[in-house]
Amino acid sequence: MKKYDVIIVGAGPAGIFCALNLMDTKKSILIIEKGKSLEKRYCPSKEKDGRCVQCDNCSIVCGWGGAGAYSDGKLTLSGDVGGNLAEYIGSNRLDSLIGEVDTIYREFGAPEHIFGAAPEKVEQLQKKALMAEMKFVAAPLRHLGTGYSKEILQKMYNRLKEKGVEVLTNSRVDKIQVEEGKVTGVVTGKGELISGDFVMVAPGRENAEWFESEANRLKMKLAVNPVDIGIRVEVPAVVTDDITRDVYEPKLLYYSQTFDDRVRTFCMCPNGEVVQENNQGLITVNGHSHSDYKTKNTNFALLVSKSFTQPFKDPIKYGRYIARLANLLGGGVLVQRLGDLLAGRRSTEQRIIRGQVEPTLTEATPGDLSLVLPYRHLKSLIEMLEALDKMAPGIFSRNTLLYGVEVKFYSSRIEVSPSLETKIPNLFAGGDGAGITRGLMQASVSGWIIGQEIKKRLN
Repeated sequence: MKKYDVIIVGAGPAGIFCALNLMDTKKSILIIEKGKSLEKRYCPSKEKDGRCVQCDNCSIVCGWGGAGAYSDGKLTLSGDVGGNLAEYIGSNRLDSLIGEVDTIYREFGAPEHIFGAAPEKVEQLQKKALMAEMKFVAAPLRHLGTGYSKEILQKMYNRLKEKGVEVLTNSRVDKIQVEEGKVTGVVTGKGELISGDFVMVAPGRENAEWFESEANRLKMKLAVNPVDIGIRVEVPAVVTDDITRDVYEPKLLYYSQTFDDRVRTFCMCPNGEVVQENNQGLITVNGHSHSDYKTKNTNFALLVSKSFTQPFKDPIKYGRYIARLANLLGGGVLVQRLGDLLAGRRSTEQRIIRGQVEPTLTEATPGDLSLVLPYRHLKSLIEMLEALDKMAPGIFSRNTLLYGVEVKFYSSRIEVSPSLETKIPNLFAGGDGAGITRGLMQASVSGWIIGQEIKKRLN
């Protein structure tokens, strides 16, 4: 049986930053990741006419760097968005830690430029948003870009290996081992017991269901998070230039008039492309902006947040049901022109070709999103598109493309202490898969916090 001082489950930003904090302790550290190493992460769909081939572990969302390796690489430098860490450690400490983590990203090559730092531009956008009955959340960010994110993550991998951190890829953790009320290690998919004095679990959204089942098995307390379900919108880049040129990713919140449901923009990708992801057999949609080339389009997500009460307590299952319905009808991602949706008809390939927006996700199937999304969600999304059109005329165009569905599988939130320790001594949880964060920066900070606490105890 192998024995380590620290075992980190998941090589996404939370796991990586936990290891970066601990790498100089000269203790034995193991990172276990079910996906591939960065250089072997490759999507074979490019050789299959863009159609997903249903890999066991999707390289877009699994492997070294987690989903962040292929993400747009946005480091939000504000604690107001991207997670709930402020509830655990307070806003002042969160802002301080964001500064520390941002410095580390820059040490590994993150660009110096910050978007959204000009007060006059922020004030102007806040005024425009108010006039459209939306709220603009000022959130300066540093943009890495898909492609360059991988270079930074590879440098982090190389540094950790130089410091003696072991990384075990292509290896799944099936079980968290607890004996006499204390964590003692993990059991892999091959049935191997690996012993550890400290275990940090950062499973990412891809493995949120697994971690929730483990938490239930270990009788850890859970709070049900809302589920975010929506669409990805694609428009000509010139339509959004005025709100993306200086801010890059405007964070806009809207409450629908009909249902009072919260709708928000997420992951705006100026001059980017729409992409598909495989979430454990379900094909969902996402967006990227690349560091080395630009398209003529901008895309962004519109997500409706919905909380559930008694008796239903499984928002992940609900989100997967909606995604499964889209896959059933379209064989993957569906795409529809806004004009066709409003007219009550499905889009066809000919109608999309005649439109003014050339789709960047050519594998999407023209269809009808009204057969997939509940009326309540669809009504709220259409209302927000109308509101956005007041800030950026041209968004509510009949040619605007809507891709579906986009689902964020946030786990039920695990009950943890301010140091992100669960009720089981020496078992820590961080990142999106623990339901604590919702973005690259706060996920990284959560790992840094856990690393700090483990380092204290090791010393």
